[in-house]
Amino acid sequence: LSASSPVVVLLLSLLGLAAAGKLLVVPMDGSHWLSMREVVDILRQRGHEVVVVATEVSLQIKPSKNFVMKMYSVPYTQEEMEKDFKAFLQVSFEEGSFFERFLKLFEGMKRLTSFGISNCEYLLQNQDLIRYLEESKFDAILTDPAAICGLILAEHLSLPSVYFSRGVPCGIDLDVRLCPSPASYVPRAFTDNTDRMSFLQRVKNLLFDIPNVFICDFVFQPYSKMASEFLQREVTVQDLLRKGSLWLLRLEFVLDYPRPLMPNFIPIGGVHCAHRELSQ
Repeated sequence: LSASSPVVVLLLSLLGLAAAGKLLVVPMDGSHWLSMREVVDILRQRGHEVVVVATEVSLQIKPSKNFVMKMYSVPYTQEEMEKDFKAFLQVSFEEGSFFERFLKLFEGMKRLTSFGISNCEYLLQNQDLIRYLEESKFDAILTDPAAICGLILAEHLSLPSVYFSRGVPCGIDLDVRLCPSPASYVPRAFTDNTDRMSFLQRVKNLLFDIPNVFICDFVFQPYSKMASEFLQREVTVQDLLRKGSLWLLRLEFVLDYPRPLMPNFIPIGGVHCAHRELSQ
């Protein structure tokens, strides 16, 4: 017993390190939040203090007893947002040639991107909310990398960031995390290719990557400019993405094509599926 006393003292001294933490959550609205909400609820059940930052107008993000919610105003209405989201979803399921689908999705993405840019601008300009976040002394930030404002806040507050990700537009997440995804082997969206491709299919696969250059520039350039102005130094979205400490990937290699992952990438496919029994 006397020999084990130092061990007991050491374990007791480590209890403080195991204390609950304070987590800032900057989610992406829509179906992205439905998955993240389950994680947030469990974190709260385990004793962590959770603060969620969201807009007053949203599709799915609503107040809950499981977390503190900090809301801020935006310059559009619930009706305007729902109308554009429904139009985008409808286009996503329409049939047609690649170019027809691409142009329609591009137009829809332009409208949705304008909401995201507006959200981020109004958040970063909300001095009272930013001051509250600075004074709250969070331990970490949980965010969806598609919600670029979360990346900006993580850098501003110098917080380790946990990404809860299904994917980032135009695949720049693959580039910044140095995970190989060559077009000669991994099929691209809209190609209908499998992982067993002929030479011409591989060429087609490569050509389908070209529009990503334009999408990336269009989607992320306004955020890079916004981040540079707010952080008062030149920075790009890619720079911010590289700062991620841990990537929780909502991938399932039964559905998604297998590919190499870095050590700080953890596949958690299935977390976005409701664990409920189907009715007869």
